[in-house]
Amino acid sequence: MRFDIARAGSGLTYEIRNIVNVANRLQELGVEVHWENIGDPVLKGEHIPDWMKEILSDIIKDDLSFAYSPTQGMDKTRDYLVGRVNRRGKAQITKDDIIFFNGLGDAIARAYSAIRVDARVIVPEPTYSTHFLAEVLHASFPPNSYRMNPYSNWHPDLRELEQKVKSHHSIVGILVINPDNPTGFVYPPETLQQIVRIAKEYDLFLIFDETYINMVYNGKTTVPLSDIIEDVPGFSMKGISKEFPWPGARCGWIEVYNAHRDETFARYIDIILKQKMSEVCSTTLPQISIPLIMEHPEYKNYLNERIRHYERLSNIAYNLLKDVPCLIVNKTNGAFYMTAVFNEAFLNNRQTLPIRHREVKEFVEELVSQKIELDKRFVYYLLASTGICVVPLTSFFTNLQGFRMTLLEKDEAKFEQIVKTIAEKVVEYIDSSR
Repeated sequence: MRFDIARAGSGLTYEIRNIVNVANRLQELGVEVHWENIGDPVLKGEHIPDWMKEILSDIIKDDLSFAYSPTQGMDKTRDYLVGRVNRRGKAQITKDDIIFFNGLGDAIARAYSAIRVDARVIVPEPTYSTHFLAEVLHASFPPNSYRMNPYSNWHPDLRELEQKVKSHHSIVGILVINPDNPTGFVYPPETLQQIVRIAKEYDLFLIFDETYINMVYNGKTTVPLSDIIEDVPGFSMKGISKEFPWPGARCGWIEVYNAHRDETFARYIDIILKQKMSEVCSTTLPQISIPLIMEHPEYKNYLNERIRHYERLSNIAYNLLKDVPCLIVNKTNGAFYMTAVFNEAFLNNRQTLPIRHREVKEFVEELVSQKIELDKRFVYYLLASTGICVVPLTSFFTNLQGFRMTLLEKDEAKFEQIVKTIAEKVVEYIDSSR
């Protein structure tokens, strides 16, 4: 080429997927991999019930399911979602306040790219990689973040949040992920109300990622943004990837609140919509299915059965990991992830785990010979030694060292054995340099 056409990279990596490349190489070398890294219930063995498949079979017989949808989404589906919000009686919206996207990854990318480069959204730390990458790439500058505190059950540091909002005038919005990925924290209503207060007092807008809003357990409760937003501008992000679950559908949407109350925010939403118009529309068939599946008499029972399974695995993992002396572990109460944090004093670059296979050992030793985070070093050794694939916590853009695993394994006995192995290998790894 006459000159370098590739845009300069950020140096950031989507480790949830990147670790797959390492695991695939180890599979080629004979390692049996247990995939605990990515939140895909279907790949982890979730059986899609026959009644749901029958709904989709009936939809596909209609030629319109092969057509473009309106740019903002199917009218009947948006009317249905409007009814779900308005029946709660808090926020009131119309179908014009709903915009569909090709999955929430698409929604996230467009939401941040529509913001001026000198305006920032403050994000939780650790935070889900897609949000972080989109926010950083839109501004090409390191982010502002507020800490989720592992010593306080992952509760966000609201004093820090408010102080940063007050001090950094470039901050125009606050991101909340509820229930949280990667920590599994479920925001109490009073905490959400405090965040709304901060947004109102400092004239900000709110982005709430509510992908897992209907997956809460262990006696915890929360509320959607629509219940507590009052007259503050903002939007909720929702989807079917994890709830149905149907990640391959690439179907998500935003629900916009109070755009009519703020001219600047209304222009911002209009930019997002105009970007969507250039793409024409989002996937049609999954949109058509939403009211039919959600209103099916078996849907609530099916979802509740899955939630109870995640609750059981949450407690299994917590009980097995909480007493490991070098780990800080909080019980997961929503979504389907468990995050453990190392006491940083326990990690160093001399620690190892035994690897029987010579080629596997050489491959991992080459990886860890590079300058990498200490929790990533542990994750590589765990993978090579046991085949268990988890994600290093630093991949969620935090200085906290640890790892995230899923609660998706369908075989509870197998899951218990996996977590027992992790607990044993953590201790073995820590002791290896003593």
